[in-house]
Amino acid sequence: MKHFKVVITPFAADNIHDAHQWLMTENPAYAAKWLAGIRDKILGLETLPSSHAVAPESDAFDCDIRQLIFGRGTPWRIFFTIDGSTVRVLHVRHSNRDYWRP
Repeated sequence: MKHFKVVITPFAADNIHDAHQWLMTENPAYAAKWLAGIRDKILGLETLPSSHAVAPESDAFDCDIRQLIFGRGTPWRIFFTIDGSTVRVLHVRHSNRDYWRP
């Protein structure tokens, strides 16, 4: 099975940091669990990243943007691209937010 290198862009890292900070104020007991869970989910993109759906927003970009869904209820959307053997995590946002636009 092919393994991919997963790269988290600075923008996506900021998204994760900001979400974690917000969760620390809203639900401190859950915040650490959320951070560990999203990290594991992202690292899981090392195998079979193309098994995840193309995001509806992809048409607004000049490349295929895929999405990984994380969490239950109103989940988080993790947007990424596949470039050769590299997966680039571009953006992380809560599913309650509007579609992502360039």
